[in-house]
Amino acid sequence: MLEVCEVGNKVSKEDYDAAIPDLRVGLINAQYDLRDANFPVIIWIAGDDRLAANELVNRLNEWMDSRFAETRVFADPTEEESQRPQVWRLWRSLPPKGRASFFVGGLMRAAIQRAAGEIDEPQFSIWVRHIANMQNELVADGALILKYFLHTPAKEQKKKLKKAKKDPLAGWQVDKRDWAALDTLGPVLPIAERILRETSGTGAPWNIIEATDARYRELTVARSILGALTARLAETQQHRGPALAESVFSDVDTTSNVLSGVDLTQTLTKEEYRTQLAKEQAKLKKLSVEARKRGVSTVLALEGWDAAGKGGVIRRITQAMEAGDYRVIPVAAPTEEERKFHYLWRFWRDLPADGKVVIFDRTWYGRVLVERLEGFAKPAEWQRAFDEINDFESQIAEHGSYVAKFWMHVSPEEQLARFKAREDTPYKTHKITEEDYRNRERWDEYVQAVDQMVLRTTSDRAAWHIIPANNKQFARVATLKAINKGLERTLRNS
Repeated sequence: MLEVCEVGNKVSKEDYDAAIPDLRVGLINAQYDLRDANFPVIIWIAGDDRLAANELVNRLNEWMDSRFAETRVFADPTEEESQRPQVWRLWRSLPPKGRASFFVGGLMRAAIQRAAGEIDEPQFSIWVRHIANMQNELVADGALILKYFLHTPAKEQKKKLKKAKKDPLAGWQVDKRDWAALDTLGPVLPIAERILRETSGTGAPWNIIEATDARYRELTVARSILGALTARLAETQQHRGPALAESVFSDVDTTSNVLSGVDLTQTLTKEEYRTQLAKEQAKLKKLSVEARKRGVSTVLALEGWDAAGKGGVIRRITQAMEAGDYRVIPVAAPTEEERKFHYLWRFWRDLPADGKVVIFDRTWYGRVLVERLEGFAKPAEWQRAFDEINDFESQIAEHGSYVAKFWMHVSPEEQLARFKAREDTPYKTHKITEEDYRNRERWDEYVQAVDQMVLRTTSDRAAWHIIPANNKQFARVATLKAINKGLERTLRNS
């Protein structure tokens, strides 16, 4: 692939100077049109020639309006980045709809690490797969992803470095990193080629640019960006991923009703509750302190019926932890800002650092529940969400975090009784709305959606726990027991 990349492409200074004025006007106009569009643009610049990449990005920022094109350079992870899954920093850097971002680097670092044995084959393969999955998710969601790999043959790089070193005006740009990268280029390039092949998905292929001549690479990449952006803006229909029919789930065993098998009669006496609650909270306190010391983060996801008691469960969890160790994230309908990103973006944003705990009160599963049933997500969107969610959770678990998901289950009769009780309690009346009663009319549809959700997103490392919650005291203790068991197992295996 890279070995056969044609060398010797050149553009004369006259042709270069003649092309720049119209090119700059086109890029600026396209950027301004993009502001009103319903998709983001990601321009990824990577390559085996660091100097060429830096020069290209600087030139593109000069030709475009940098107010609407943020540049993110992915060098060695910062301390904050290293405490999250590997692609966390990519998700955090995504541009909103109507904006563009330059992603610079990242690829060769992974190839160098693999060549040096700093990461093994399973780790490397997982990283490549998650990069490919991420871009597929973004493309399906409407993002325009343009990727350019700048390749300069080793012989040409060596000439350029020697020349730059002798130049008093350009020598400062060359440092030991460039010479070190050149020394390892032989074993690294085949690994880089593998990354290019395995992450060149539909809608986001890598464009290999022979980068020896600066004028050629600048014009080639800028024209490619302008052409792709102009074509996309001219599309009459909004770009979306391939449509999927409802029948895509015809292979699901609809007789496997997860919720129907839950024994909602389980209860605890007051004495049993006090004794078991104290025991489980004490255990959670000990485990959470150990997790903090060992840098094991925890992600707890709570879902369930309205009035199922999630708030009471969360309070019993947090009572057992030190205040600085946890955050509770209440999830409501996405804000105007959040709607400008992929739906998982706001959840990636809030993942905990090593040793910390995040409790999501409502979660990313809204995509396959309320958004699905209320029509806020198109069939293609909620159908592909199962795989997207599985990939999201697997990355959290692969980082070494403890992940647990809970569905708080009550009967329709118990829910109605709690609604009535809330209406009679002054400090709880705000929790009841007309929508709560309207949702009861679709109970059976939600049951089917929950069943599919659990069946399609359960794994050993991100398990669902269906908690019988007709008795609040039983639900609280049952949830604490499940958390303690899972966290203990995670710490044992870490």
